[in-house]
Amino acid sequence: MRYSGFKVIKEALTGHKGWKPAWRDPEPKAHYDVVVIGGGGHGLATAHYLAKVYGQRKVAVIEKGWIGGGNVGRNTTIIRSNYLLDGNEPFYEFSLKLWEGLEQDLNYNAMVSQRGIINLIHSDAQRDAFTRRGNAMILNGADAELLDAEQVRREYPYLNFNDARFPIKGGLAQRRGGTVRHDAVAWGYARSADSHGVDIIQNCEVTGFRVENGKCLGVETSKGFIGAGKVGCAVAGNSGRLMGMADMRLPIESHVLQAFVSEGLKPLLPGVITFGAGHFYVSQSDKGGLVFGGDLDGYNSYAQRGNLPVVEDVCEGGMALMPMIGRARLLRMWGGIMDMSMDGSPIIDQTHIDGLYFNGGWCYGGFKATPASGYCFAHLLAKDAPHPTATAYRFDRFRTGRMIDEKGMGNQPNLH
Repeated sequence: MRYSGFKVIKEALTGHKGWKPAWRDPEPKAHYDVVVIGGGGHGLATAHYLAKVYGQRKVAVIEKGWIGGGNVGRNTTIIRSNYLLDGNEPFYEFSLKLWEGLEQDLNYNAMVSQRGIINLIHSDAQRDAFTRRGNAMILNGADAELLDAEQVRREYPYLNFNDARFPIKGGLAQRRGGTVRHDAVAWGYARSADSHGVDIIQNCEVTGFRVENGKCLGVETSKGFIGAGKVGCAVAGNSGRLMGMADMRLPIESHVLQAFVSEGLKPLLPGVITFGAGHFYVSQSDKGGLVFGGDLDGYNSYAQRGNLPVVEDVCEGGMALMPMIGRARLLRMWGGIMDMSMDGSPIIDQTHIDGLYFNGGWCYGGFKATPASGYCFAHLLAKDAPHPTATAYRFDRFRTGRMIDEKGMGNQPNLH
């Protein structure tokens, strides 16, 4: 079924009796060419591109819970490509371009809203750093605009420009950045993958890998053994536990990251803003709530809940940036499990086990990377070679000292 305005009108006039399930709920087959572990945004995107772009038809996505129940439904919805280093900027710009055509590709309204993002500047040194980053963005084909204080004031007149410690001196804007409805991304990719023949198997937990003579033959699950020619792992904060079943120790730590949303308010924030003097970022959802977050909770955990000291720290950052936020009531808060790599940048690579592949270490960058992560992981699974924009995301960079230390853009666990 293809969605369209005409279809919506027809269903409205006929009692909405013609809608079909967005995807099937099949039982697993005995063997697939590719099994993707993880039914979040990255796993579903991988399956979509494997089937649609690379022509793989015998593909399964295995999810221990339900589609949309993990980090893809627990983030703050921001998309951007305002990175600095050559290892990262081409990849995230590729992702942003995929976002721009996502709804047409999936035939699904993911509510892509390129409302823009501004990183605020609070010191002369920070202006120099943001100027460098903006130039790097432009050299890699992205858009960047350096704003002075008055330009920022015209867009956000209610910010605390004259704070004695953190005066706002300008900002780095990327107008093509913005927000996307996170749940719709999962649903859209799942629906499209299913329409191309991918089996999406929910409530199916992986309990082990079957490895013989250095080759991965498939996965043991709560629904029995599922054979596979290749197995791709994309499970975010659970990466350490999953890969431990294959006797692999990853350069990754799992941390809790909290997010918050306020009560619904009238239109207030035209775009996304980040506080350059403290870790605080905020946007406004289409339902009116202020969606914001800050630092990690600062301890290793697999629990999807946070602690009160970080709530206080995030609220303090919000008050320092825009004091009026103190009048908004907090509606809810939640936690997601971040897979924090040792240099703040991701990993998309083959493992030392033949037929076993890994995608993880996304830190704070997971949601915005969803399309490119899936595309590049699908390329690796289909061709056994890295995609041109993901050549730096290899395991061996930690052994050879070629870390991608994108300071300030993907916080390192050792800094908390």
